[in-house]
Amino acid sequence: MKINEKQGVNVLIVDDVIANLIILTEIIKKAGYVARPVTSVHQAMDAIMALPPNLILLDITMPEIDGFEYCSMLKKDVRTRDIPVIFISAMTTPESKAKGFSLGAVDFIVKPFDEQEVYLRVNTHIKLYRMQQELEEYNKHLQRMVNEQVRKIADEQKIITFALTRLVSRRNSFVKNHMDSLGKNARMLSMSLQFSPKFTKLIPNEFVEAIEVAAPLCDIGKSAIPDAIVSKRGPLNTEESIILDQHVFEGYELLMEIFDKNKNNYFVKMAAEIALNHHEKWDGTGFPARLKGKEIPLSARITSILDEYDILTGPLNFRGPCSHEEAVEILNQKAGISFDPDIMDVLNKVQRQLK
Repeated sequence: MKINEKQGVNVLIVDDVIANLIILTEIIKKAGYVARPVTSVHQAMDAIMALPPNLILLDITMPEIDGFEYCSMLKKDVRTRDIPVIFISAMTTPESKAKGFSLGAVDFIVKPFDEQEVYLRVNTHIKLYRMQQELEEYNKHLQRMVNEQVRKIADEQKIITFALTRLVSRRNSFVKNHMDSLGKNARMLSMSLQFSPKFTKLIPNEFVEAIEVAAPLCDIGKSAIPDAIVSKRGPLNTEESIILDQHVFEGYELLMEIFDKNKNNYFVKMAAEIALNHHEKWDGTGFPARLKGKEIPLSARITSILDEYDILTGPLNFRGPCSHEEAVEILNQKAGISFDPDIMDVLNKVQRQLK
């Protein structure tokens, strides 16, 4: 509860001795605060439920539930743990004070009361409580501002990557549909992998956001390859294959040029990583570097599976589109050879969600 006015400060006084309540109530009122006297812990509980106090003056020696036990209860409850507690007691031994402080009390006031001492201690802790709450509010405001700036930066980075995707997709409608499907499927599969113990720690939410816009750029390097080769319907000869394979380097270099001008763009960095490595194979027989197993970046391992699925089921398959079931069967035949078998295990559980 934020304290704005001295008038709004209320102090809960818990003591089973009426004479003590009267004295403390008068002192609190003279200090300009609202005094709320109660004679038991049970009454205190009801009072706190009705209106949380800004400070609690708590007697130690009380029937049923003593002050030590109640203080412990208050500090364990998330709703009351931050309310400062001052013990009021005739117990002045070092052991009793040590126990009180260990339970979370902020101060001790010794009976019989000295009015000036009570006023000073209460006033000091009210001010400290106010400062603590104002600091917490400031920190929350600062965190909101930081989060907003981070979000804006991420959005700007995402827009750059998305713009590249739109630019490449203009080549023809087939490419556009392929890129759209690849992005949606990459997001879906990455989110599914988050629930797998083998991938939970490897795929934060930032990864999911990035791969949705990065995966569609896997073949951006093909923009530097002659159309006659890229669009050829049918198998490529050896020379054509060598030329087409260069698209991984072309794409990587293009994206890294953009990344070098903006080192914080996680989206473009992932896109470059995928562009270079999405033709690597799990068994080490892929290209360009013959990476094997987990040497292949996770983003590329995910993209390579979904890229092939979309090619198999779409118009880019020169043999004619496969059915969903046929495509999934082909992918499973390549698990442990071309594709990460653990990713394939998860894909099989969610394969009906593929676009």
